[in-house]
Amino acid sequence: MDFNVKKLVKDAGAALSRVVQLTEETLGTSEKTELDAHFEHLADRANMTKTWTEKILRNMEAMLTPNPGNRIEDFFYEKIDKKKPNRLSNLEYVGVDMIEAGNEFGPGIAYGAALIKVGQCQQKLGQIERDFIGTAANCYIQPLRKFLDGEMKTISKEMAILETKRLDLDACKNRVRKARSMLGQQSAERELRIAQSEFDRQSEITKLLLEGVSSSQAGHLRCLHEFAEAQARHYAQCHATMQELQRELAGLTGSSYHPVDHQTTEQVDSEVDRARVLYDYEARDTSELNLARDEVISVCEIPDDEDYLMGFRGIEKGKVPRVFIERISSN
Repeated sequence: MDFNVKKLVKDAGAALSRVVQLTEETLGTSEKTELDAHFEHLADRANMTKTWTEKILRNMEAMLTPNPGNRIEDFFYEKIDKKKPNRLSNLEYVGVDMIEAGNEFGPGIAYGAALIKVGQCQQKLGQIERDFIGTAANCYIQPLRKFLDGEMKTISKEMAILETKRLDLDACKNRVRKARSMLGQQSAERELRIAQSEFDRQSEITKLLLEGVSSSQAGHLRCLHEFAEAQARHYAQCHATMQELQRELAGLTGSSYHPVDHQTTEQVDSEVDRARVLYDYEARDTSELNLARDEVISVCEIPDDEDYLMGFRGIEKGKVPRVFIERISSN
């Protein structure tokens, strides 16, 4: 192997000089070149961005994939550039078991039919969740990871180079101050000019990279909006799916299911009826119930109130206008 002895000696001498300089700075026997306030502000902002981005990324991954083993497995497959395993979610596992149980009990009886309906709903919710996880990964997690693995790693590398150039510069300044002869001082000043030039150049390169963090944050803001929109769609789809399930359960022949708050109905002397909603209705306050057209709810009379009925949907309850519903059966 061909070694450049002079280069090895020079590099070893430079490394030793940096160690000495750093030691003297730590002991307070040598001065340190300080970066300007604007540069320090950019560096602090970049470090803060890196720290919080790492934390948000970890929490997002844990939220979307709660099982640590699955996260490790996904990371492994991603590193070897292979497709992730198509594993079922907990919702889908529950759905499979409910459907199998419903078929075993018999789809012709109310409980068996209800189990199949609820199981199919869990499977649908699982697919909705899977779609949301994929969208969230693409629109938010991947850009954050790309920022950390790309831009922040480059900034960290250039900051380390800048620190090396700064140590070389301060070591040269010390040599100029300690030079005893005219020849030695001239040589030290020449090295100082070179070190100052390299430090200034590296400082400008690093500053440009640090200033680019603002553009990255603007990009992350757009990604955050996309994530919020995806999450809103996800919960809207889940809500619509559950409303459909309630309508299907209420319509099962022989089913005794009625989404009623029994604790409240005990306080009402009227019978509870099932009713179909004729029009969408947005509650004006917390005492009223939001209504969606064609959904089936349970209602009962409110004493001395000619305009409203008490409506029940699962654990939800609230007043509903009489003109917005049509009774379809009585208990």
